[in-house]
Amino acid sequence: MKQYFNVSTLLFCFLFLLPVSALASSSTPPKLILQITVDGLRGDMPYKYMDRYGSGGFKYFLDNGIVYTNSHYQYSNNETIVGHTTLATGAHPASHGMIGNLWLDQATGELNYNIEDPDYAIIGSASFVDKKTEIDPTQRAARTDGRSPRAIRTSTFSDELLLSSNGRAKIFAVSVKDRGAVPLAGHGGKAFWFNKQSGEFISSTYYYQEYPDWVVDWNEKKLADIHKGGQWSLLQKSDNYVLKDRDDRPYEIDLRGYGRTFPHPFGDNPKLLYTLLTISPVGDELTLDFAKALITGEQLGADDVTDYLSLSFSSTDYMNHIFGPASLEMEDNLLCLDRTLAKLLSYIDEKIGLSNTIIVLSADHGTPEAPEQMAELGMDVHRLSPERVETDNVEKRLQKQFGIGKELIQIYSHPYIYLNRSLIVEKGLDQMQVERVIAEEIMKIPGIAAAISSRQLQQGDYINSMFSSQVKNNYHPLRSGDIYVIQEPYNHLVSDESTPLAAMHGSPWKYDTFVPMMFAGAAIEARTIERSVHPVDIATTLSTILKIKAPSAAVGDVLFEVTAQ
Repeated sequence: MKQYFNVSTLLFCFLFLLPVSALASSSTPPKLILQITVDGLRGDMPYKYMDRYGSGGFKYFLDNGIVYTNSHYQYSNNETIVGHTTLATGAHPASHGMIGNLWLDQATGELNYNIEDPDYAIIGSASFVDKKTEIDPTQRAARTDGRSPRAIRTSTFSDELLLSSNGRAKIFAVSVKDRGAVPLAGHGGKAFWFNKQSGEFISSTYYYQEYPDWVVDWNEKKLADIHKGGQWSLLQKSDNYVLKDRDDRPYEIDLRGYGRTFPHPFGDNPKLLYTLLTISPVGDELTLDFAKALITGEQLGADDVTDYLSLSFSSTDYMNHIFGPASLEMEDNLLCLDRTLAKLLSYIDEKIGLSNTIIVLSADHGTPEAPEQMAELGMDVHRLSPERVETDNVEKRLQKQFGIGKELIQIYSHPYIYLNRSLIVEKGLDQMQVERVIAEEIMKIPGIAAAISSRQLQQGDYINSMFSSQVKNNYHPLRSGDIYVIQEPYNHLVSDESTPLAAMHGSPWKYDTFVPMMFAGAAIEARTIERSVHPVDIATTLSTILKIKAPSAAVGDVLFEVTAQ
């Protein structure tokens, strides 16, 4: 007997089987894209203290969002500017050009800070970084206070959103770190970051000639100064903490009296106070408070055009460096971060509506445990200095092979060794041969896993299934060095003796590539996905949701669980 189905029946079956997020994709566009980046949040860290989280922070994503548990970056140098720009562009550093926090400026022979731009100074009287008190050796390398996104060589998701709206979309990015804000704002948005000399959020003349009134009002409140003479104390009773008996590890750093145990005093030294606040949950709290003023002051999500807000929370990364990821400080920080996220989402719900917002949470890179902690497990690990890499054996081999020594090496700024190319040409040497010889010697050093000649890699002469694609994805011909150095797992490179650090990221190992990736809001249906995905997928997926073209060099796949395609 034949079975007949009328059109209404077929339509009902189709709608019943269609995923909720697919229905959402055909409805009104979201009022806001909220991109949250937690600097240094390794992929396993959001789950560590789940039993003590509230309901509105990390649990909001786990209970209501699409959570990807196997997300890894696909390049080698996992640093702050590299990850933030990759999230912004959906491209690898080989395309977007931000191959590291620093690179050699071939024209001047000096190291270049990634977003430094002398043509666009800080607005107003806010002072430049005090290199004597700044804990970030990368930041200290900057030669001027000028900042802009002009060094980013491709478009970003926020750029494409602005173009698609004919300039009507409001695009903003906020972070304690300048390099945490500038990439996500793209070339057409506005970026703000925290000035550790004044306790204010600032911007450059690339974005404004003078600050909007709401920025002036927020800065005049001097909210950071409330913490003068205060301290960072535990959020909960000490008995609640898993690591309560590990509050003083030998590798933790006592930064100018900040201490290695709770409570950590902020003091009242204005040259140090604002720096110490960022090595505590207060840095993230200030970022949130400024963002709330921005949402209100700029009326984000108030019309029929999708706006974009990027918030990068920096405290987790600073604490990784000073105390290590397996510290009581990090345990307390994650509990505080969960509370900060809950406050953020509650404010978004109040002002715009979570149902009108698509939220994505990820990180710019992961982090390793401290070498000393791994040594306790029996691993043979070391802290390597640049001097240990540039050994006498390298000098002897160069002299024997070419009749000239370390003059052939212009600078070693990890992970790249830059050669003196003009001297190589002057002496009539073969560049690839010089690279190969130095790489061979460096690989004999204990603690070094690989030293990769850039020319060998580009010509396909270097084949290593683990490293070759990652290093190649990091290689930009105008900025990358000539030899890429990779340390063995958990062997940390000490890049600045004046500021020792408990833990250092920046490698191709899994602990540095592993980050969370979560989508929530709008009509997204809760799911946990274990397949392999990558942060470059975020920009492509957001573009697909909004039906706009992807950033110019984006290579990510569309996450079909989010778009239901």
